[in-house]
Amino acid sequence: MNLEYFISKRIALKTERTFSKLIVKIAIIGVMLSLAAMILSVGIIKGFKSEIQSKVRGFMGDVQIYRYDLNGSFEKAPFIPNPETLNFLKTHPQIAYFSAFATKPAIMIANDEVEGVTFKGVDRDYNWSFIEKNLMEGRVIKAQDTISNPILVSNYIAKRMKLKVGDRILLQFVQNPPKPRKFTLIGIYNVGIEQVDQGFVLGELSMIKQLNQWPNEYMGGIEVKLHDFKHIQEASNDIFKGLDENLRSRSILESNPEIFTWLDLLDVNTEILIVLMLIVGLINMITALLIMILEKTNMIGLLKALGARNSQIMRIFIYNILYLVGLGLILGNILGLGLAYLQIETKLIKLDQSNYYLDHVPVEIHWNDILFLNLLTLGIGIIVLSLPAILVKRISPIKALRFK
Repeated sequence: MNLEYFISKRIALKTERTFSKLIVKIAIIGVMLSLAAMILSVGIIKGFKSEIQSKVRGFMGDVQIYRYDLNGSFEKAPFIPNPETLNFLKTHPQIAYFSAFATKPAIMIANDEVEGVTFKGVDRDYNWSFIEKNLMEGRVIKAQDTISNPILVSNYIAKRMKLKVGDRILLQFVQNPPKPRKFTLIGIYNVGIEQVDQGFVLGELSMIKQLNQWPNEYMGGIEVKLHDFKHIQEASNDIFKGLDENLRSRSILESNPEIFTWLDLLDVNTEILIVLMLIVGLINMITALLIMILEKTNMIGLLKALGARNSQIMRIFIYNILYLVGLGLILGNILGLGLAYLQIETKLIKLDQSNYYLDHVPVEIHWNDILFLNLLTLGIGIIVLSLPAILVKRISPIKALRFK
């Protein structure tokens, strides 16, 4: 049997000193709580970023294509993309799909309430998967819809104007002269992004073409959805190069900088929290190891007197380190992942959606993150906690045997 391992096991598990047992337990709990806190922090930040990105992407797309003009309003100048541009978008490897749209400001009137909105008109082949996921009542517009002038509004607008599915709504479109149109409310959605819920309603692109007297081929913009959001800036620049000379592209990073700047700051907070948790855990472990060495001074002196080398005695305490850190990591993974999956399944912890864009704390677990945090904690723990073991060299056998 490995003598160093045998002695280390006796020290860690079968010590009769109550104080040593307490120190070992505190050290293990320190590593457990530090790792659990890091797992939850990374999981929550990843969840926040993923959920909010999906909300912004789902409603606005990843890249929007407009005609070059000096118009700063919501109503963009119309254009007809040439066949080369359409073929470029269809064959681009990073584009999942794209669709035409247009926007037009309007005043919504219903139940003696008035609300300024932006009417977003989309094609009948529009990808409704995101809206369907966030639909609270009713349905989306279908390709062969029989309802005249269908419209969808956010839950915020529906509550504010006391609307329900099936109600008739009057929209007074802002132009000269103003043109009123009646719509039928067929769906109520809740995106959770303030700019969207308070400002937009969804209808058909054909309505805007009719109001503006556009030919059927005209559109106000093209909404592009990418396969991989990580390459959005690269894809946006590449798309711009393949467009007509009178068109420009703009990614949602550029159109919504405040949201994505906030998300980037969350990454910084996570890094700071991970560093703090590592420092707290390591201080706890170093303190525990120093106390254990101090308590075992007589044993160290006896082993040296019997001929044990410094390296052998140091290995005893390194085995102790591995035991304490290893057990702490196992318990930390159980606690951190357990709480994470509890939140994923139950959404127990709620949030104010008006402030955080979400009604619950999102958690997203990636196993590569879990592996990285475990290896980081183990690696730094072993390196830093090996330093107190060097004190073994300074202990004199004669003084140690007289130490009490």
